Amino acid sequence: MSILEIPVSTLDGVPTTLGGVLGGRAALVVNVASKCGLTPQYAGLVRLQEAYGARGFTVVGVPCNQFMGQEPGSAEEIQQFCSTTYGVDFPLLEKTEVNGEDRHPLYAVLAETPDAEGAAGDVQWNFEKFLVSPFGEVVARFRPRTEPEAPEVAEAIEKVIS
Repeated sequence: MSILEIPVSTLDGVPTTLGGVLGGRAALVVNVASKCGLTPQYAGLVRLQEAYGARGFTVVGVPCNQFMGQEPGSAEEIQQFCSTTYGVDFPLLEKTEVNGEDRHPLYAVLAETPDAEGAAGDVQWNFEKFLVSPFGEVVARFRPRTEPEAPEVAEAIEKVIS
């Protein structure tokens, strides 16, 4: 099965597939949290969406509460926080487990992707980023402390949308 065929649900509970969410665009899939020290990265993710959205790119936020309970809110609370605090207008999926026995099938595939140092495996923390091509290839992985607008992220996005 292609990563694009993996079933997901939007934050408001609508079942779809990753391909349905992406609609033929490249994407930066990011596990997000509202109460994390890295939460200000939402601002950079919004700027990426603004900078590249018209060129066939989207950010996809995946709320996750696995890291010290830093995403405790309901779907409505998450949506409210994201839109009012950061102006998030990119797609958000339902709250998802990214590690462990209940890891979502999407993250089972994403976790196989190595980072720049060649390390694959479990997501380290909130705001780990995976770049997916429009064809469903996972082409890059950026660890949580890599800012969304870091040069290596921008270069990778440019390669997949060119």
